[in-house]
Amino acid sequence: MKFDSFKYSFKEALKSIKRNKTLSIASIATVTATLFLLGAITLGVANADKLITQLGSMVEVKIYLKEGISDNNKNAIENKIKEVDGIDKITFQSKEDALKDVKEQMNDELGQLTSGFEDNNPFPASFTVNVKEPLVVDKVVSSIKDMNGIDEIKDARSIIAKISKLTDSFKIGAAVAFVVFIMISLFLIGNTIKITVFTRKKEIGIMKYVGATDWFIRWPFIIEGMILGILGAVISVVALGFIYAIIINNLSADTLFGFDLVGISYILKVIVWEFLGCGVFIGAIGSIISMRKFLKV
Repeated sequence: MKFDSFKYSFKEALKSIKRNKTLSIASIATVTATLFLLGAITLGVANADKLITQLGSMVEVKIYLKEGISDNNKNAIENKIKEVDGIDKITFQSKEDALKDVKEQMNDELGQLTSGFEDNNPFPASFTVNVKEPLVVDKVVSSIKDMNGIDEIKDARSIIAKISKLTDSFKIGAAVAFVVFIMISLFLIGNTIKITVFTRKKEIGIMKYVGATDWFIRWPFIIEGMILGILGAVISVVALGFIYAIIINNLSADTLFGFDLVGISYILKVIVWEFLGCGVFIGAIGSIISMRKFLKV
C-alpha cells in the first residue's frame, strides 16, 4: 500500500470510529476484557509452572530405616542411592538426632511429652535425599525399595502430580473462556464495520464506479478494526500491569509460603506483545469477516 493510500485509509478509519462512538467503545471494551482474560490466564499458567518448578527443586525422598539395622545394610543403602544420577544431597539422621529435632520443634510444655524417650526412642533413623529434578525420585525409589533394612519410603510426588493436574484443568477452562470472548469481540467489531459499510454504501458505489480497487475500498475498514483492537490491547495491558503490581506488592513471602511469583517485567517482555498481536488480529479478522459477508465489492 502506498503512503497516500494508507494516509487516506487511516483518516477514514478515524472518522468512522468517531461517527460510531457507541459501537466503537463497546468493541474496545470487549477486546479489553478478552485480552485482560488472556493476560490473567498467561500469568496464572506462568506462576503455576514456576510453582511446579520450585516444588520440583524442593522434592526430597525420606527413607525410614528399620529398628536395629546393621551398619553394613545402612552403608549399602547409602551407596546404592549415590549411584543414581541427579542426586543433589544425602543426609543421614540418627534416632538420637530425630528425637532432638522433635524436642526443638516443641515448646517446653509439649516437650515434656518426650521425657523418657531417651531410653526407649520411638523415632527411626532415616536418610533424606534431595534430588535435582522430580524425575530422579522414581530412580531413587526403584533402586532401593527391595533392599534389606528399609521400613518406609515417602516422597512428595503425589502433591506435585495433583498441582500439575489442577494446572492442566485451569488451562483448559481458561482456553474455553478465551475462545468465547474472542467470538464476542469478533462479533462486535464486525457489527461496527457492518454499520460503517451501510452508512457509506452510496459513497462506496461511487468509488467503485470511478475505478477504485477492491482493496482500496477495504483497507479503511480493516484499519478501523485494527485501531479498535490496538486500543483495547493498550488499555488491557495497562490495567493488567496495574492490578498485578498491586497484588505483588501486597503479598508477603509468608503469605506465599516462600514461593516466588513471576515478576512484573514478564508483562513487558511477553504479554504486551501478545496483547498487541491479538488486538491487531481480532480487529483485522473481525473487519474482513464482516466485509466478506456484507460488502460486495
